[in-house]
Amino acid sequence: MGVLTYTDEHTSPVHPARIFKASIIDSHNLMQKLLPDAIKSIEVIEGDGGAGSIKQINFAGGFVKHKIDELDEKTFTYKYTLIEGNGISDKIEKVTYDIKFEGSPNGGTISKMTTTIYTHGEFEIKEEELKAGKEKVLGLYKVVEAYLVKNPDAYV
Repeated sequence: MGVLTYTDEHTSPVHPARIFKASIIDSHNLMQKLLPDAIKSIEVIEGDGGAGSIKQINFAGGFVKHKIDELDEKTFTYKYTLIEGNGISDKIEKVTYDIKFEGSPNGGTISKMTTTIYTHGEFEIKEEELKAGKEKVLGLYKVVEAYLVKNPDAYV
């Protein structure tokens, strides 16, 4: 099995509690509203939405299932594992994500995400594929951030 790990960091002017509530806690409601052409539905198909639960995200062109490994509203941390659907193949066994929202000196947020890709065998992922995945994730954060900046009373 091969393992590839990388970390990304993003800064935002929005407070960590608001970003966490919007993008993690209420993602099943908000993402469908903000990206209706891309995200058709998000539902908890097993569990209560906390650690151990399985969440399914249905896209226009497929789906993914995430197992929630950790959800901590006090420390603004969220860990989950992509276990099925788009992104999982005969080459990729699973992908784990470790997300932490920290306060920045200006009252905003520093978002840190560590992604670990577990491959079957010694399969190598091309740099272009990694870049495309990173851009998709950053795009989602930018959409949520723009919504929160435009709606300062949302998720307070």
